[in-house]
Amino acid sequence: MEYGAVFPQTDLEAEPEGILRFARDLEQQGFNHILAYEHVLGVDSDHISGSRGPYTLEHPFLSPFVVFAFMAAVTSRIEFATGILILPQRQTALVAKQAATLDRLSGGRLRLGVGIGWNEAEYIALGKNFHDRGKRSEEQIEILRALWTQSSIFYQGEWHTLPYVGLNPGPVQQPIPIWIGGGADAVLRRAARLADGWMPNYRQADQAIPSLDRLASYLEEAGREPGSFGIEARIRYADGDLESIEESLRAWQEAGATKVSLNTMGCGFKTVDEHLGAFQAFARAFIPSP
Repeated sequence: MEYGAVFPQTDLEAEPEGILRFARDLEQQGFNHILAYEHVLGVDSDHISGSRGPYTLEHPFLSPFVVFAFMAAVTSRIEFATGILILPQRQTALVAKQAATLDRLSGGRLRLGVGIGWNEAEYIALGKNFHDRGKRSEEQIEILRALWTQSSIFYQGEWHTLPYVGLNPGPVQQPIPIWIGGGADAVLRRAARLADGWMPNYRQADQAIPSLDRLASYLEEAGREPGSFGIEARIRYADGDLESIEESLRAWQEAGATKVSLNTMGCGFKTVDEHLGAFQAFARAFIPSP
């Protein structure tokens, strides 16, 4: 099982040197990857009530493609994962270009986690339809892989027309791995058919077992081997109880997780050093020396 770190951007100011130090230190500690959440826009809760999501415009978010490119310049091994990029609110060819550029400049270190999101106001502001986002994302995934692996493509779909166009330069990885996040049954079916892995949003492994069982059956229906499909869990650092963290890691491993990312947000840390201290404690306990 590989260990990653969630970039704690909602707890931090966007201070450049701190971000670079965060990436360098995690690579030195032996973490496999850095995962970043994202939103383009937040909801103004004073004017929009009943929002289903955990974030408002009070929560800071950096563009993951930009922050990962920034981190890639001072690292050489650690991978970068979006967890998740809200794909249907974006132009597909532009995502393909941005991802290919980041993958090339980082030397093939990008994993693109995608999902469909919950923030309808964000979709409206970006000029995209919120209500067809699930099915549209399937067409987008097909186009992304085609643009990353073919010099020229012609594509005529329900939402996209690509009249013999291509990316130059393409990514190092052809194609870039695509993982899907979310918990609805339609998401599990989509992941089993189209993705390289699934990013569940459960705090405990036992909560995920019913979904993991359904996913296994959908993978079988799609003619895919479960061993070729990744599962990335997230666990919270909370109060730093390493025994409790070890129990969570063991439970996720037994449930079939191939990657686990540690999340230190919401633990009361205010500085990069405080977050790094938590990651250092985790690394000393669970990650072999690189």
